[in-house]
Amino acid sequence: MPKYLLRLLGYSFILAAVPVISIGLISYFIASGDIEDKVKDGNMQVLTQTQMGVEQVLKTLELTSLQFVNSPTVASSLNEDLDYNDFAKLRDLSKGLYNLQTFTSVREAYLINLNKDWMVSFSMFSKFSTFADHDIISSYAKQPNSLFWVTGQWGANGDSSDAEDSAGEAAGHPEVIRLVYKIPVIPMTTQPKGLLIVEIENRQISNLLSKNKKLGEVYVLDREGSDFLGDNHETGGNKAIYGLVTDKLRASGEDSGFFNAYADGKELGISYRSSPYNGWIYVSAASIEEITKQSKKIAWVTFIACSAIFILVALFALYASRRMYSPIKRLFEVTKDIEVEGKSHNDEFVWIEERFRTLFSTEKQLQQQVVGQFTQLKEFFMLKLFTGQLSDSDFAYRSEQFGFPAGWAKLGVITVQIDTLQESRFQENDKELLLFAINNMVGELVSQQERFSPVLLEQSQVTLLACRFEDETECKAYFFRMAETIKRTIHSYLQLPISIGISRPFDRPVDAVRAYRECLEALKSRMSLGNEIIVHYEDIDAGRRELEITVYTQLKLLEDQLIQALKLGDMDHVHQSFDKYIAVIVDKGIHVNEYPVLMMQLIAKAFQLIQEQGGMVKKVLGPRATMDYFLKLNTLENIVRWFKAELFEPITRYLNEQAESQYVNIADRMVKLVHERFDQDISLEGCASILNFHPVYLSRVFKKEMGINFSEYLTDYRMSMAKTWLETTSLKISEIAEKLNYTNTTAFIRTFRKLVGMTPGQYRDEFLKQ
Repeated sequence: MPKYLLRLLGYSFILAAVPVISIGLISYFIASGDIEDKVKDGNMQVLTQTQMGVEQVLKTLELTSLQFVNSPTVASSLNEDLDYNDFAKLRDLSKGLYNLQTFTSVREAYLINLNKDWMVSFSMFSKFSTFADHDIISSYAKQPNSLFWVTGQWGANGDSSDAEDSAGEAAGHPEVIRLVYKIPVIPMTTQPKGLLIVEIENRQISNLLSKNKKLGEVYVLDREGSDFLGDNHETGGNKAIYGLVTDKLRASGEDSGFFNAYADGKELGISYRSSPYNGWIYVSAASIEEITKQSKKIAWVTFIACSAIFILVALFALYASRRMYSPIKRLFEVTKDIEVEGKSHNDEFVWIEERFRTLFSTEKQLQQQVVGQFTQLKEFFMLKLFTGQLSDSDFAYRSEQFGFPAGWAKLGVITVQIDTLQESRFQENDKELLLFAINNMVGELVSQQERFSPVLLEQSQVTLLACRFEDETECKAYFFRMAETIKRTIHSYLQLPISIGISRPFDRPVDAVRAYRECLEALKSRMSLGNEIIVHYEDIDAGRRELEITVYTQLKLLEDQLIQALKLGDMDHVHQSFDKYIAVIVDKGIHVNEYPVLMMQLIAKAFQLIQEQGGMVKKVLGPRATMDYFLKLNTLENIVRWFKAELFEPITRYLNEQAESQYVNIADRMVKLVHERFDQDISLEGCASILNFHPVYLSRVFKKEMGINFSEYLTDYRMSMAKTWLETTSLKISEIAEKLNYTNTTAFIRTFRKLVGMTPGQYRDEFLKQ
């Protein structure tokens, strides 16, 4: 919006907004304060009602329990040493305990005789010393009060630690509150005779709490500030609030109060009451957002009223200001088509001034802006020519506009490619920058009258040369001289190995597409001629020769030998077979275009070898051993190096690791078979049948891993079992021989004497003498 118009509208808005916003804020805060006070009073009443309801239930249970404790049956039983034979007495005590269940929230009750070491509950009679909660219940007798309440989680052992809360609930031990009566109620000594313990489930007390969500959540805390009725999963915010409540009680000394606090990112109004009956703290937490919800309605009404006033003022101010602003607007609109770069103003007069300054810019400045993009346009034009997007007429028209050479007799294309960066001072990621440098060098070495704009196309630097000679032989010589100059200069400055392909001379500019392909075809001859060459397309044998079937057969045989050598892990044999493979391809005169097709078959077999062993090609070989990377290699030297370093060596290393792992597994399985079937007719051929391997292979693997032949290991194990039986049993020599699968006792004795140095009988006699 225009600056002056915005000022006028802003002034009008301020006049209307200040009184309306002031009235709305005052109304909102007054209403919020009144509603908050009402909620505080309501929450305190709820806490009072909740406290009275809970304490009425607890006191009722106290009176019922006191009647039972003071009954003659309990009084007389405390002096008796009861056992299971006192059925009548135990029945009366159990009946008295059952009467406590008229109060429906009672979960369990225990009558304990501390002096006579027995206890009775709803479901059992036992020795108190054997009870799981013996220690914790014994500690109750040391409490100074005759009647008190104990809160917490009680499992099978009676512990009430927080760490066992969730475990106790899951194991079927609900959270309980214990009422403890010392017997007699008025003790004569510090040590009571007995205890009455009544357990109430926490959820029974929780049911008595207020469920009015509009007035907030109600919690009950013990003297330490712990929410013993909760689910023991309180958030950090709730625990902090409980701590604040207990601190407030201790600091103020008052039984009730109210304060605000934050929990879990929400502001809460906290009301609390402390009970003089048992010290429990009743807490109500209500959301301030809920408390002030009604006051927000007033805020919305105020907002709508303000908005209506704002709209009316805005409409009036907009109409009046437009009438006053119209002269400036007309001048601004007249100059809006003048673009000003690098300027940004909100002041209309400053904009008008800058636009008038732009009108007085010189013609030289405009020309400099165009020249900066002229070179890019020429390169884009040449790219369209080399990709076949121009006709002869388009080329003639644009060529004259761009100032390209004219009056030429022949045209030719030279293409420069970097052979390799492996032995240079550059990295692979420097390749694009190097091609850009080469493109600039070519532009400086060849004058503008002899060439069109050099361009970068894919991984090549391409230049269209203009030749003034009619004779094609002279044109070829001229192209070759230019290529030599380029190659020599690049090597001098960058020390890069490059090769240059030269097309055949041609007449029509649109044939530049074909000429560029001829250069690429000529550069493929590096596969057989090597790096750093300058080659004419006409000097290579472009015709494809038919490979004889014997050549394919020979290559397939060498591939199979190579793969077999890889499986055996014999790198010397691998290199020898691959050298023969390359020699066949080169000696048989296979065309350079056939190289990738033939070699991809070998690569596929190598990949398959990894997959057969359960490996992943990319994980075993790494990122450089891919088909895409292989197809980018343009010399035979680089291809041979890639096969040996990136393909064969990782595969051999992987297969050797797999073989070693497999050897250990096979040997362990063979040893296990010997230990399980030494008393049967077991042999190497039998193991081979079970493990699905050739016997010769199993023999070699076992010998390598165990350092002993299979038959020798079997004999040694049988003789060790024979010595064990001779030492620990009274079996006859013939029986031992039969158990070890020897059909001839004499053969067993001969084998035992050969390995042990004495006969089985002599060995047993020597052992008995010890």
